[in-house]
Amino acid sequence: MPRILGIDPGSRKTGFGIIEIEGKKIKHVINGRLMVGDGEFADRLRQIFEGLTDLIERYQPDMMAIEKVFLHKNADSALKLGQARGAAICAAVSQQLTVSEYTATQIKKAVVGNGHANKAQIQYMMSVILNLSESPEEDAADALACALTHAHHSAIGGSQSKLPAGMRTTRRGGRYSR
Repeated sequence: MPRILGIDPGSRKTGFGIIEIEGKKIKHVINGRLMVGDGEFADRLRQIFEGLTDLIERYQPDMMAIEKVFLHKNADSALKLGQARGAAICAAVSQQLTVSEYTATQIKKAVVGNGHANKAQIQYMMSVILNLSESPEEDAADALACALTHAHHSAIGGSQSKLPAGMRTTRRGGRYSR
């Protein structure tokens, strides 16, 4: 039963979500976000690294999927986001996890069927697909979606279908339907 850690990186909030693959079924393990606040930037990077290292040691995922950096209008924000990604990747690699990267468009398309889906759609789909009692926070939902995207794009579980059980590849209105 492989476990996938999904990461939505951020220099103030880093979303995380862990799913477990059992044959064709996808099971939710945990989700949340690391809140590192407004302190010194180097200290925030340390908190991301240590927080994710602790999460990896506690839940023992087998691999990590992380969202790629997209171009911000503000270059300083893009650089900080890239450094937060680097801290997250270092935490995973230091624990011998393989790391896969996906663009926001790939993630949205994999879980909603529309590469331009909004945050509320991602949250809704994560609660439906993973049978959660409530919608996860935006950052956590994005992280779970990233993990789910990795499950779709890889041969985990040996299944030919990369969609969750019960989902069809027939498209209606730009979304995958049940």
